[in-house]
Amino acid sequence: MSYRNKHLTVGKVLCPWGVGGQVKVEPRTDNPKRFRDLPGVFIEFKDSTVSYNIESVIFVNDYYPVLKFEGINSRQEAETLRGCYLKIPRKYAVRLPEDHFFICDIIGLSVFDESDTYIGIVKDVLHTGANDVYVVEAQDKKEVLIPAIKQVVKNIDLQNDKMVIRLLEGML
Repeated sequence: MSYRNKHLTVGKVLCPWGVGGQVKVEPRTDNPKRFRDLPGVFIEFKDSTVSYNIESVIFVNDYYPVLKFEGINSRQEAETLRGCYLKIPRKYAVRLPEDHFFICDIIGLSVFDESDTYIGIVKDVLHTGANDVYVVEAQDKKEVLIPAIKQVVKNIDLQNDKMVIRLLEGML
């Protein structure tokens, strides 16, 4: 399922910025500066996805991109984008090192232990100082936190939407 995503999420619109239609974006990428190189994005609304060309990019606090889209020219129009996700075609994605994955490909994976016992589904990825943590929703709806380290995550198979982990004491 997840490996077939045609688009990758690179940001989320936080709020309008100024009066000319710009929006402040929460980056969902390791390199927010990459917004300067994107010709456009797809904006995902509740019932549709629309393509927008990027007219300009500036940065707030050297981290938050402020984007101006073609056709969005007022604060009121920018307000309609609040909370929407910005996506790009996978072909514009940066090349990841081996054994690194896009978050959107991790979310939705079925998690099994090394004995092939089903644990649950990855619902979120938390960023901590040391390593990411996968939030897995178990069958009983409880959350299981899985550290994204080689000692625990033994295999990620995007073709089969499957993650195999080694359970450590106290994990469940």
